This record gives sequence, C-alpha cells and structure tokens, in this order.
Amino acid sequence: MASEVRAWLASARDVRIAAELEAVYAEAAEETIRRGPACWASGRCCNFEKTGHLLYVTGLEAAYTVVRLSTSEKEAATGALGDMRLPVLETGKLVAATNHDGCPFQSANICTVHTIKPLGCRLYFCDRSAQDWQHEALERLHRRIRLLHDEHSIPYSYGEWRSMLALLGDEDGLTF
Repeated sequence: MASEVRAWLASARDVRIAAELEAVYAEAAEETIRRGPACWASGRCCNFEKTGHLLYVTGLEAAYTVVRLSTSEKEAATGALGDMRLPVLETGKLVAATNHDGCPFQSANICTVHTIKPLGCRLYFCDRSAQDWQHEALERLHRRIRLLHDEHSIPYSYGEWRSMLALLGDEDGLTF
C-alpha cells in the first residue's frame, strides 16, 4: 500500500495530471450549473452515515486534496496565500469526524475545502430532483478519472474518504 500512496501523491503533484483531474472537476461544475440543483448549505451531506451514504474517492482524488492542503500550509508560512488559507487536517479532526459520522473538513455546516474537494462531493446534492442526473454524471466522470489512472499508470484504488485521507497523511508526513 505504501508504494500506491507514494504514486498517488507524486501524481497529484504532477502539474499535467492535476490539470487533467481539474478538467473533470470543471465538467462536474458545468453539469451542476446546467442542472441547477438546490443546495441549502445545511451541511447534511457531510454527515455521511446520518444521511445514509458514504463518500468514496480514488487514491488520486484524495492525494489531490492532501497535496493542496500541504501546499497551502507551506505557502501560508511564507505569506504567499495572503488570507486564502486552507484548513489543516489533524489526526484528532480525522478521528473525530470518523467517530461522529462526518467529514473532517466540515466547519459550521460549511465545506472548508470547497475548491479542492473530490468528485463525489461536487456532484452530491440532497435535492431529490437531482438524484437521477447526479448518478449518471458521477458514473461518467468517474470513468474519466479511472482512465486518468490507467493512462498515467497510477495505481487505482477506490475507498472511503476518511480512510483514504488517513493513508495519505501517514505517508506524506502531514499533521495527522
């Protein structure tokens, strides 16, 4: 597993691969805008088990978020980000989120990693009228992410969000 994690992190740091993943995310944003689902910013979607779902991500997606969190910390230390600082994910936050059925990046019902969140977050809406199209869009765009893994020989693994974050934190030497 350690070699897979290192490959995910290296791939997430590769500007070309990150740009390809971001293109998938941009397509998800376009789909969302076109469909116009309701989002009440209630944070219910981030309370996974309470709403009857879990968030699954690929290794590359989780690494993309972790790498950007790590980069944000380094840039914040040098003042390069100004006031735009992403949160730090500490072990305690990850454990607490897992124990309380939520996302470690939820704060006061708001997503603190909105710009770097994985595909599943980008396409999940509590709005019942969104359920048909969001499943189709998720499957279609997930296939593109899977193809990205294949094209760049990135090991593929699909796992629960918090578990994948824990794997990556151990390898990348982050604060959790």
